[in-house]
Amino acid sequence: MASATKDGTEESDGIEFIHESDGSVTARDRETGLARGGDTRAEALSQLAEVLALENGEGEPIDDEEALLEELGIDPDEVAAARQEHDGLPEFMQ
Repeated sequence: MASATKDGTEESDGIEFIHESDGSVTARDRETGLARGGDTRAEALSQLAEVLALENGEGEPIDDEEALLEELGIDPDEVAAARQEHDGLPEFMQ
């Protein structure tokens, strides 16, 4: 989805900031369509940078999923039950 610039030309590169009705800000990468939000432009941009890095294969692999879930305060048994109920991981996590 391209958007018009101030001079009327189409632009498909760069970041678009969207000010939401609740006061938060969404940063959207025009090339990929990926977006993340935050309380400020800086926070939204930082979150988007992380998503883009992960999309490009950066980041660290998870060696012990159960330990990570517990560290995040998530019950691994609830995750296992949800996976069984919904036939595995949701599409966005595959």
